[in-house]
Amino acid sequence: MDIGSILLALVILLILAHLSARIFNKLGVPGLIGEIIMGIIIANLAIGDWSLMSMLDISMGDDPSENYEVIELFAELGVIFLLFTVGLDTKISDLLSVGKAAVLVAMMGVIVPFVFGFAAIMIIDGSTIHAMFMAAAMVATSVGITARVIKDMRLIDAKESRIIIGAAVIDDVLGMIVLAVVLGMAESGTISISSIATITIMAVAFVLIVMAMAKWLVPRVHTYFHNRKEKIVDKTGDYHPLMNKLFLAIIVCFGFAWLADSIGLAAIIGSFLGGMLLADYAWEWGLEKKIDAISTLFLSFFFLNVGMQINLSECASWYVVGLSLLILFLAVISKYIGCEIGSKMGDKTLDKQSRSIIAIGMIPRGEVGIIVATMGYASNYISVEMYAVVVVMAVATTIIAPPLLSKAYRKKYPPEIKFTPEDMV
Repeated sequence: MDIGSILLALVILLILAHLSARIFNKLGVPGLIGEIIMGIIIANLAIGDWSLMSMLDISMGDDPSENYEVIELFAELGVIFLLFTVGLDTKISDLLSVGKAAVLVAMMGVIVPFVFGFAAIMIIDGSTIHAMFMAAAMVATSVGITARVIKDMRLIDAKESRIIIGAAVIDDVLGMIVLAVVLGMAESGTISISSIATITIMAVAFVLIVMAMAKWLVPRVHTYFHNRKEKIVDKTGDYHPLMNKLFLAIIVCFGFAWLADSIGLAAIIGSFLGGMLLADYAWEWGLEKKIDAISTLFLSFFFLNVGMQINLSECASWYVVGLSLLILFLAVISKYIGCEIGSKMGDKTLDKQSRSIIAIGMIPRGEVGIIVATMGYASNYISVEMYAVVVVMAVATTIIAPPLLSKAYRKKYPPEIKFTPEDMV
């Protein structure tokens, strides 16, 4: 192993990722889009016999270089930490108290896009595996993108905002279950009621166990740490914790990821549930900022690697372009229709403007849709063309949703309008 070559490649890639993210952030676009595009440039930039990939000694395929194996490892750690961070923001108490409207928005926002995505690919491509992964990717909702828009507009207390955030959180849980089912069926190579039931039961059981642990075990761990600190401080005037909270969080993250992988679920499902387990104390223990600092490093490699998988010479065809536009249209319209129906079913008091705000807020797929595509492509379940289509859909919905959501909010809540108690009911 040439450690010098690896370190040089990591330094150059980090610099390029940081620059691209900063540029896109300045333009009002999520930085992850810039990192994905930079990955595409890195993989496809060639002048004559020279290429950036060869300069960095990065080669993929059946016989990857050592440099790429390190990058791939960092990318996999990045997505594990990403889902762990999402879990830290997903309090189980919030899941249980979001109300009927959020639950129905989430459920319809999963069912309708899944049906649209599965049917479209079955008709066009004919591959059941491709159809399942496309459907799973279209189910996703990036709660981070929508939450950022709502926070920037200072509308977090609006009724629509709370329904969106609650529904997006439930959507994450349902999306993880859908992904577990799709991966399980792809690995078995068969689609049967028994296999679907088995995987679903395992995923649901995992969620229920985590919920039970969060309610009964974690509070006792928190109490133990608190009581121990008081006793030691009283005796010595100083405090040295038995276990660093960050160290405990990382053990939970990796441990649950390993457990999920061991029972046939995706490792990221385990890391997501591990984050949920600690969510009630994440702020008090200062976990979010600490984990963010770690995940920021690895996540850059994940999004770069997403772009590096796209070979423009293979994907630059009318078939890919046409299919990307069709899937993008279906992704937007199916999520809008499903969530609009769900909000109408869940809360009869919501007017048309409110239902539209909720539906638009659930459109961005962001990193969650990209994760589904990456897992399918890495396991050779989907082709590079289908992978490119999913990435385009996820990136495009992430770009177009924020301005649409801002416009919808301002139409109902102009800047000079202040909330009344009824707006927050």
